[in-house]
Amino acid sequence: MILVGPRGTEDLVVRGARVVDPAGRLDAIVDVRVDDGLVAQIGERLPANGHRVVEGAGLVLAPAFVDPHVHLRTPGREDEETIESGTAAAAAGGYCAILAMPNTDPIVDTADVLRGLRARAEAEAKIPVGFTAAITVGQAGQRLTEMGELADAGAAAFTDDGRPVASAGLMRRALEYNAITGRRLALHCEEPSLTHGGHMHMGAVSAELGLGGWPSLGESLGVARELSLARDTTQPLHLMHLSAHESVDLLRAAQAAGVEASAEATPHHLCLTDEAVRSLDANLKMNPPLRTAHDRAALIEALNDGTIAAIATDHAPHSREEKDVPFEAAPFGVTGLETAFAALHTYLVEPGLVKLETLLERLSTGPARIFGLEPPRIVVGAPANLVLLNPAATWRVREERFRSRSANSWLLGRRLRGKVVLTMAAGRVVHEG
Repeated sequence: MILVGPRGTEDLVVRGARVVDPAGRLDAIVDVRVDDGLVAQIGERLPANGHRVVEGAGLVLAPAFVDPHVHLRTPGREDEETIESGTAAAAAGGYCAILAMPNTDPIVDTADVLRGLRARAEAEAKIPVGFTAAITVGQAGQRLTEMGELADAGAAAFTDDGRPVASAGLMRRALEYNAITGRRLALHCEEPSLTHGGHMHMGAVSAELGLGGWPSLGESLGVARELSLARDTTQPLHLMHLSAHESVDLLRAAQAAGVEASAEATPHHLCLTDEAVRSLDANLKMNPPLRTAHDRAALIEALNDGTIAAIATDHAPHSREEKDVPFEAAPFGVTGLETAFAALHTYLVEPGLVKLETLLERLSTGPARIFGLEPPRIVVGAPANLVLLNPAATWRVREERFRSRSANSWLLGRRLRGKVVLTMAAGRVVHEG
Protein backbone atom coordinates (compact mmCIF):
# COMPACT_ATOMS: atom_id res chain seq x y z
CA MET A 1 0.00 0.00 0.00
CA ILE A 2 1.49 3.36 -1.07
CA LEU A 3 -0.68 5.62 1.11
CA VAL A 4 -0.90 5.36 4.88
CA GLY A 5 -3.22 7.13 7.28
CA PRO A 6 -6.75 7.06 8.64
CA ARG A 7 -9.71 5.32 7.07
CA GLY A 8 -13.34 5.82 8.03
CA THR A 9 -16.89 4.53 7.77
CA GLU A 10 -18.96 7.70 7.92
CA ASP A 11 -22.61 8.04 6.86
CA LEU A 12 -23.61 11.23 5.08
CA VAL A 13 -25.98 12.66 2.48
CA VAL A 14 -25.07 15.75 0.46
CA ARG A 15 -28.36 17.17 -0.76
CA GLY A 16 -28.86 19.12 -3.97
CA ALA A 17 -25.30 20.12 -4.85
CA ARG A 18 -23.97 20.46 -8.36
CA VAL A 19 -22.04 17.20 -8.59
CA VAL A 20 -19.08 17.42 -10.95
CA ASP A 21 -16.89 14.40 -11.71
CA PRO A 22 -15.01 15.29 -14.91
CA ALA A 23 -13.52 11.81 -15.33
CA GLY A 24 -17.01 10.32 -15.41
CA ARG A 25 -18.55 13.21 -17.34
CA LEU A 26 -20.99 13.76 -14.50
CA ASP A 27 -22.32 17.28 -14.07
CA ALA A 28 -25.78 17.40 -12.52
CA ILE A 29 -27.69 18.70 -9.52
CA VAL A 30 -28.29 15.52 -7.53
CA ASP A 31 -27.94 14.00 -4.09
CA VAL A 32 -25.01 11.80 -3.07
CA ARG A 33 -25.32 9.35 -0.19
CA VAL A 34 -22.34 7.84 1.61
CA ASP A 35 -22.83 4.61 3.57
CA ASP A 36 -20.01 3.28 5.72
CA GLY A 37 -17.48 5.51 3.98
CA LEU A 38 -18.44 4.49 0.44
CA VAL A 39 -20.50 6.28 -2.20
CA ALA A 40 -23.74 4.29 -2.04
CA GLN A 41 -26.19 6.15 -4.25
CA ILE A 42 -26.38 9.11 -6.63
CA GLY A 43 -29.74 10.53 -7.65
CA GLU A 44 -32.58 12.90 -6.95
CA ARG A 45 -34.43 13.07 -3.61
CA LEU A 46 -32.51 10.20 -2.06
CA PRO A 47 -33.74 8.90 1.30
CA ALA A 48 -31.45 10.01 4.12
CA ASN A 49 -31.69 6.62 5.88
CA GLY A 50 -31.03 8.39 9.15
CA HIS A 51 -27.72 9.80 7.92
CA ARG A 52 -26.52 13.31 8.63
CA VAL A 53 -27.67 15.62 5.81
CA VAL A 54 -25.48 18.40 4.41
CA GLU A 55 -27.39 20.93 2.32
CA GLY A 56 -25.52 21.51 -0.94
CA ALA A 57 -27.72 24.02 -2.76
CA GLY A 58 -25.49 26.49 -4.58
CA LEU A 59 -22.39 24.40 -3.85
CA VAL A 60 -20.23 22.09 -5.97
CA LEU A 61 -19.44 18.53 -4.90
CA ALA A 62 -16.35 17.11 -6.64
CA PRO A 63 -13.74 14.41 -6.23
CA ALA A 64 -11.31 15.55 -3.54
CA PHE A 65 -7.84 16.70 -4.53
CA VAL A 66 -4.51 14.88 -4.69
CA ASP A 67 -1.22 16.78 -4.24
CA PRO A 68 1.86 14.93 -5.48
CA HIS A 69 4.37 17.54 -4.24
CA VAL A 70 4.32 18.51 -0.56
CA HIS A 71 7.12 19.25 1.91
CA LEU A 72 6.11 18.07 5.39
CA ARG A 73 9.54 18.93 6.92
CA THR A 74 9.37 15.76 9.01
CA PRO A 75 11.85 14.60 10.19
CA GLY A 76 14.18 17.46 11.03
CA ARG A 77 12.19 20.72 10.88
CA GLU A 78 9.05 20.03 12.84
CA ASP A 79 9.04 23.71 13.85
CA GLU A 80 8.01 24.45 10.24
CA GLU A 81 5.62 21.53 9.61
CA THR A 82 4.69 18.11 10.95
CA ILE A 83 2.79 15.20 9.48
CA GLU A 84 -0.17 16.19 11.65
CA SER A 85 -0.17 19.91 10.79
CA GLY A 86 0.63 19.40 7.10
CA THR A 87 -2.14 16.86 6.57
CA ALA A 88 -4.58 19.06 8.52
CA ALA A 89 -3.68 21.90 6.15
CA ALA A 90 -4.24 19.59 3.21
CA ALA A 91 -7.65 18.54 4.52
CA ALA A 92 -8.62 22.21 4.88
CA GLY A 93 -7.58 22.73 1.26
CA GLY A 94 -9.82 19.94 -0.03
CA TYR A 95 -7.17 17.24 -0.39
CA CYS A 96 -7.80 13.56 0.28
CA ALA A 97 -4.20 12.44 -0.37
CA ILE A 98 -0.73 13.96 -0.63
CA LEU A 99 2.79 12.78 -1.45
CA ALA A 100 5.62 14.07 0.75
CA MET A 101 9.08 14.94 -0.54
CA PRO A 102 12.24 13.19 0.77
CA ASN A 103 14.54 16.20 1.34
CA THR A 104 14.19 16.02 5.11
CA ASP A 105 16.79 15.46 7.86
CA PRO A 106 17.64 12.65 7.55
CA ILE A 107 16.86 12.34 3.86
CA VAL A 108 14.48 9.53 2.96
CA ASP A 109 17.06 7.37 1.19
CA THR A 110 16.84 4.12 3.18
CA ALA A 111 14.02 1.70 3.89
CA ASP A 112 14.42 2.23 7.66
CA VAL A 113 13.80 5.98 7.43
CA LEU A 114 10.85 5.39 5.12
CA ARG A 115 9.29 2.78 7.39
CA GLY A 116 9.65 5.12 10.35
CA LEU A 117 7.81 7.88 8.53
CA ARG A 118 5.04 5.56 7.45
CA ALA A 119 4.59 4.39 11.05
CA ARG A 120 4.35 8.00 12.23
CA ALA A 121 1.78 8.76 9.54
CA GLU A 122 -0.39 5.87 10.68
CA ALA A 123 -0.66 7.59 14.05
CA GLU A 124 -0.54 11.30 13.12
CA ALA A 125 -1.89 11.88 9.61
CA LYS A 126 -5.31 13.48 9.18
CA ILE A 127 -5.58 12.21 5.58
CA PRO A 128 -3.77 9.43 3.69
CA VAL A 129 -0.18 10.35 2.84
CA GLY A 130 2.50 8.71 0.72
CA PHE A 131 6.23 9.25 1.05
CA THR A 132 8.61 9.60 -1.86
CA ALA A 133 12.21 8.44 -1.60
CA ALA A 134 15.41 9.94 -2.94
CA ILE A 135 16.88 8.90 -6.29
CA THR A 136 20.44 9.25 -5.02
CA VAL A 137 21.96 8.63 -1.60
CA GLY A 138 21.78 11.83 0.42
CA GLN A 139 20.43 13.51 -2.73
CA ALA A 140 24.11 14.05 -3.48
CA GLY A 141 23.90 12.81 -7.07
CA GLN A 142 26.74 10.31 -6.70
CA ARG A 143 25.14 6.91 -6.07
CA LEU A 144 21.66 5.50 -6.62
CA THR A 145 19.53 4.49 -3.68
CA GLU A 146 18.26 0.92 -3.34
CA MET A 147 15.11 1.67 -5.30
CA GLY A 148 13.79 -1.88 -5.26
CA GLU A 149 14.08 -2.11 -1.47
CA LEU A 150 12.53 1.33 -1.03
CA ALA A 151 9.62 0.44 -3.32
CA ASP A 152 9.04 -2.72 -1.29
CA ALA A 153 9.01 -0.57 1.85
CA GLY A 154 6.26 1.60 0.37
CA ALA A 155 7.97 4.44 -1.54
CA ALA A 156 5.33 6.26 -3.59
CA ALA A 157 7.82 7.62 -6.14
CA PHE A 158 11.46 8.66 -6.42
CA THR A 159 12.78 12.22 -6.56
CA ASP A 160 15.76 14.37 -5.61
CA ASP A 161 13.44 17.37 -5.49
CA GLY A 162 15.31 20.54 -4.65
CA ARG A 163 18.28 19.30 -6.67
CA PRO A 164 18.74 17.92 -10.17
CA VAL A 165 20.56 14.64 -10.74
CA ALA A 166 23.68 16.31 -12.13
CA SER A 167 25.10 13.35 -14.08
CA ALA A 168 23.27 12.34 -17.25
CA GLY A 169 24.83 8.88 -16.98
CA LEU A 170 23.51 8.41 -13.45
CA MET A 171 20.09 9.70 -14.49
CA ARG A 172 20.02 7.17 -17.31
CA ARG A 173 20.87 4.36 -14.89
CA ALA A 174 18.14 5.57 -12.54
CA LEU A 175 15.56 5.33 -15.31
CA GLU A 176 16.70 1.84 -16.24
CA TYR A 177 16.94 0.59 -12.65
CA ASN A 178 13.58 2.10 -11.72
CA ALA A 179 11.85 -0.05 -14.34
CA ILE A 180 11.64 -2.83 -11.72
CA THR A 181 9.72 -0.74 -9.18
CA GLY A 182 6.61 0.36 -11.04
CA ARG A 183 7.03 3.82 -9.47
CA ARG A 184 7.44 7.16 -11.24
CA LEU A 185 10.63 9.23 -11.22
CA ALA A 186 9.72 12.86 -10.46
CA LEU A 187 12.45 15.20 -11.62
CA HIS A 188 13.59 18.66 -10.60
CA CYS A 189 15.02 20.10 -13.81
CA GLU A 190 17.77 22.64 -13.33
CA GLU A 191 21.21 23.47 -14.72
CA PRO A 192 22.96 24.86 -11.61
CA SER A 193 25.78 26.47 -13.56
CA LEU A 194 23.14 28.80 -15.04
CA THR A 195 21.01 29.35 -11.94
CA HIS A 196 23.76 29.92 -9.34
CA GLY A 197 23.27 33.30 -7.71
CA GLY A 198 19.79 33.71 -9.16
CA HIS A 199 16.97 35.01 -6.95
CA MET A 200 14.25 35.62 -9.54
CA HIS A 201 13.59 35.22 -13.26
CA MET A 202 16.28 36.75 -15.45
CA GLY A 203 14.58 39.50 -17.42
CA ALA A 204 13.54 43.12 -17.42
CA VAL A 205 12.21 43.07 -13.84
CA SER A 206 15.35 41.50 -12.37
CA ALA A 207 17.46 44.05 -14.21
CA GLU A 208 15.40 46.93 -12.85
CA LEU A 209 15.51 45.56 -9.30
CA GLY A 210 19.19 44.67 -9.47
CA LEU A 211 18.56 41.09 -8.40
CA GLY A 212 20.52 38.08 -9.64
CA GLY A 213 18.70 36.48 -12.55
CA TRP A 214 17.64 32.83 -12.99
CA PRO A 215 17.18 32.22 -16.74
CA SER A 216 14.50 30.03 -18.25
CA LEU A 217 17.31 28.10 -19.91
CA GLY A 218 18.34 26.98 -16.44
CA GLU A 219 15.17 24.88 -16.42
CA SER A 220 14.61 24.03 -20.08
CA LEU A 221 18.09 22.56 -20.58
CA GLY A 222 17.34 20.11 -17.79
CA VAL A 223 13.93 19.33 -19.26
CA ALA A 224 15.49 18.62 -22.65
CA ARG A 225 18.03 16.24 -21.11
CA GLU A 226 15.47 14.28 -19.09
CA LEU A 227 13.08 13.94 -22.03
CA SER A 228 15.94 12.74 -24.25
CA LEU A 229 16.88 10.11 -21.67
CA ALA A 230 13.25 9.01 -21.34
CA ARG A 231 13.03 8.64 -25.11
CA ASP A 232 16.30 6.68 -25.25
CA THR A 233 15.42 4.31 -22.37
CA THR A 234 11.66 4.13 -23.17
CA GLN A 235 11.00 4.72 -19.46
CA PRO A 236 8.36 7.09 -18.03
CA LEU A 237 9.12 10.18 -15.99
CA HIS A 238 7.41 13.16 -14.38
CA LEU A 239 8.60 16.77 -14.61
CA MET A 240 8.09 18.82 -11.47
CA HIS A 241 6.95 22.46 -11.18
CA LEU A 242 7.41 23.58 -14.79
CA SER A 243 7.67 27.35 -15.14
CA ALA A 244 9.01 28.26 -18.60
CA HIS A 245 7.34 28.26 -22.01
CA GLU A 246 10.42 26.56 -23.51
CA SER A 247 9.91 23.65 -21.11
CA VAL A 248 6.27 23.35 -22.15
CA ASP A 249 7.23 23.30 -25.83
CA LEU A 250 9.78 20.53 -25.22
CA LEU A 251 7.27 18.46 -23.24
CA ARG A 252 4.53 18.83 -25.85
CA ALA A 253 6.90 17.75 -28.64
CA ALA A 254 8.14 14.76 -26.64
CA GLN A 255 4.61 13.60 -25.85
CA ALA A 256 3.70 13.88 -29.54
CA ALA A 257 6.71 11.69 -30.33
CA GLY A 258 5.48 8.99 -27.94
CA VAL A 259 7.60 9.71 -24.87
CA GLU A 260 5.77 8.74 -21.67
CA ALA A 261 6.27 12.00 -19.80
CA SER A 262 3.94 13.86 -17.46
CA ALA A 263 4.25 17.22 -15.75
CA GLU A 264 2.85 19.45 -13.05
CA ALA A 265 2.45 23.19 -12.59
CA THR A 266 1.99 25.07 -9.32
CA PRO A 267 -0.73 27.55 -8.39
CA HIS A 268 1.81 30.38 -8.03
CA HIS A 269 3.27 29.85 -11.50
CA LEU A 270 -0.25 29.64 -12.96
CA CYS A 271 -1.46 32.78 -11.18
CA LEU A 272 1.49 35.18 -11.04
CA THR A 273 4.35 36.63 -13.07
CA ASP A 274 7.70 38.12 -12.13
CA GLU A 275 6.03 41.53 -12.01
CA ALA A 276 4.78 40.54 -8.54
CA VAL A 277 8.37 40.43 -7.27
CA ARG A 278 8.55 44.23 -7.47
CA SER A 279 7.11 44.19 -3.93
CA LEU A 280 10.28 42.38 -2.75
CA ASP A 281 8.05 40.22 -0.54
CA ALA A 282 10.17 37.19 0.31
CA ASN A 283 7.03 35.06 0.12
CA LEU A 284 7.26 35.54 -3.66
CA LYS A 285 10.66 33.85 -3.81
CA MET A 286 10.30 30.30 -5.04
CA ASN A 287 12.21 27.64 -7.00
CA PRO A 288 11.78 27.81 -9.95
CA PRO A 289 11.04 31.54 -9.94
CA LEU A 290 7.97 33.34 -11.21
CA ARG A 291 8.40 34.10 -14.90
CA THR A 292 6.84 36.33 -17.56
CA ALA A 293 3.28 36.71 -18.79
CA HIS A 294 4.27 34.68 -21.86
CA ASP A 295 5.44 31.81 -19.66
CA ARG A 296 2.28 31.97 -17.57
CA ALA A 297 0.12 31.87 -20.70
CA ALA A 298 2.02 28.80 -21.94
CA LEU A 299 1.43 27.00 -18.64
CA ILE A 300 -2.29 27.79 -18.74
CA GLU A 301 -2.57 26.59 -22.34
CA ALA A 302 -0.77 23.36 -21.42
CA LEU A 303 -3.07 22.88 -18.45
CA ASN A 304 -6.10 23.30 -20.67
CA ASP A 305 -4.95 20.93 -23.41
CA GLY A 306 -3.66 18.26 -21.01
CA THR A 307 0.04 18.60 -21.78
CA ILE A 308 0.32 19.40 -18.08
CA ALA A 309 -1.97 16.91 -16.40
CA ALA A 310 -1.49 17.83 -12.75
CA ILE A 311 -1.48 20.80 -10.42
CA ALA A 312 0.87 20.44 -7.44
CA THR A 313 1.31 23.02 -4.70
CA ASP A 314 5.01 22.42 -3.91
CA HIS A 315 3.91 23.36 -0.38
CA ALA A 316 7.22 24.47 1.18
CA PRO A 317 6.87 25.78 4.74
CA HIS A 318 9.48 28.14 6.21
CA SER A 319 9.66 29.83 9.58
CA ARG A 320 8.92 33.54 9.92
CA GLU A 321 12.54 34.17 10.91
CA GLU A 322 13.79 32.62 7.67
CA LYS A 323 11.51 34.68 5.46
CA ASP A 324 11.62 37.95 7.40
CA VAL A 325 14.90 38.97 5.77
CA PRO A 326 15.91 40.84 2.60
CA PHE A 327 14.72 39.11 -0.58
CA GLU A 328 18.21 37.96 -1.59
CA ALA A 329 18.80 36.28 1.80
CA ALA A 330 15.46 34.48 2.00
CA PRO A 331 15.08 30.77 1.21
CA PHE A 332 13.05 29.63 -1.78
CA GLY A 333 9.56 28.29 -1.15
CA VAL A 334 5.93 29.13 -0.36
CA THR A 335 3.02 27.33 1.25
CA GLY A 336 -0.04 26.43 -0.78
CA LEU A 337 -2.19 23.57 0.48
CA GLU A 338 -4.90 25.67 2.13
CA THR A 339 -5.20 28.25 -0.63
CA ALA A 340 -4.70 26.30 -3.87
CA PHE A 341 -8.31 25.90 -4.95
CA ALA A 342 -9.34 29.41 -3.99
CA ALA A 343 -6.33 30.99 -5.68
CA LEU A 344 -6.81 29.02 -8.89
CA HIS A 345 -10.54 29.65 -8.91
CA THR A 346 -9.96 33.38 -8.40
CA TYR A 347 -7.12 33.82 -10.89
CA LEU A 348 -8.05 31.25 -13.56
CA VAL A 349 -11.72 30.21 -13.43
CA GLU A 350 -13.34 33.55 -12.58
CA PRO A 351 -11.56 35.38 -15.46
CA GLY A 352 -12.52 32.57 -17.87
CA LEU A 353 -8.97 31.29 -18.48
CA VAL A 354 -9.72 27.73 -17.33
CA LYS A 355 -13.02 25.90 -16.98
CA LEU A 356 -13.98 24.74 -13.50
CA GLU A 357 -14.23 21.16 -14.73
CA THR A 358 -10.67 21.27 -16.08
CA LEU A 359 -9.33 22.71 -12.84
CA LEU A 360 -11.05 20.03 -10.77
CA GLU A 361 -9.66 17.24 -12.95
CA ARG A 362 -6.08 18.57 -12.83
CA LEU A 363 -6.30 18.81 -9.04
CA SER A 364 -7.65 15.29 -8.57
CA THR A 365 -7.77 12.52 -11.15
CA GLY A 366 -4.81 13.87 -13.14
CA PRO A 367 -2.15 13.66 -10.42
CA ALA A 368 -3.57 10.42 -9.00
CA ARG A 369 -3.25 8.62 -12.32
CA ILE A 370 0.31 9.84 -12.89
CA PHE A 371 1.48 8.32 -9.62
CA GLY A 372 -0.54 5.13 -9.73
CA LEU A 373 -2.99 6.11 -6.99
CA GLU A 374 -6.67 5.26 -7.03
CA PRO A 375 -8.28 8.31 -8.63
CA PRO A 376 -10.96 9.96 -6.47
CA ARG A 377 -14.30 9.45 -8.17
CA ILE A 378 -17.97 10.05 -7.48
CA VAL A 379 -19.30 6.66 -8.53
CA VAL A 380 -21.25 4.07 -6.60
CA GLY A 381 -18.92 1.80 -4.67
CA ALA A 382 -15.98 4.23 -4.61
CA PRO A 383 -14.41 5.37 -1.34
CA ALA A 384 -15.80 8.73 -0.25
CA ASN A 385 -13.03 11.11 -1.32
CA LEU A 386 -15.13 14.22 -1.78
CA VAL A 387 -14.80 17.98 -1.55
CA LEU A 388 -17.73 20.37 -1.18
CA LEU A 389 -16.95 23.81 -2.59
CA ASN A 390 -18.63 27.20 -2.42
CA PRO A 391 -17.54 29.00 -5.61
CA ALA A 392 -19.26 32.24 -4.57
CA ALA A 393 -17.79 32.58 -1.08
CA THR A 394 -15.18 35.30 -0.59
CA TRP A 395 -12.60 35.32 2.17
CA ARG A 396 -9.38 37.05 3.12
CA VAL A 397 -6.22 34.99 3.60
CA ARG A 398 -5.00 35.49 7.16
CA GLU A 399 -2.12 33.86 8.97
CA GLU A 400 -4.16 32.99 12.06
CA ARG A 401 -6.49 30.80 10.00
CA PHE A 402 -3.76 28.46 8.74
CA ARG A 403 -3.57 24.90 10.01
CA SER A 404 -0.01 24.77 8.71
CA ARG A 405 2.72 25.68 11.18
CA SER A 406 4.11 28.14 8.64
CA ALA A 407 2.52 31.13 6.96
CA ASN A 408 4.92 31.99 4.13
CA SER A 409 2.07 32.43 1.67
CA TRP A 410 2.14 34.84 -1.26
CA LEU A 411 -1.58 35.33 -0.68
CA LEU A 412 -1.50 36.86 2.82
CA GLY A 413 -4.00 39.69 3.01
CA ARG A 414 -5.55 38.98 -0.38
CA ARG A 415 -9.25 38.35 -0.87
CA LEU A 416 -10.14 35.17 -2.77
CA ARG A 417 -13.37 33.84 -4.24
CA GLY A 418 -14.05 30.14 -3.72
CA LYS A 419 -13.93 28.17 -0.50
CA VAL A 420 -13.68 24.58 0.71
CA VAL A 421 -16.74 23.82 2.81
CA LEU A 422 -16.18 20.14 3.60
CA THR A 423 -13.61 17.47 2.79
CA MET A 424 -14.03 13.70 3.00
CA ALA A 425 -10.92 11.53 2.73
CA ALA A 426 -10.98 7.72 2.71
CA GLY A 427 -14.53 7.67 4.00
CA ARG A 428 -14.19 10.23 6.81
CA VAL A 429 -15.08 13.90 7.18
CA VAL A 430 -11.66 15.45 7.79
CA HIS A 431 -12.52 19.14 7.45
CA GLU A 432 -15.53 21.41 7.78
CA GLY A 433 -15.11 25.14 7.35
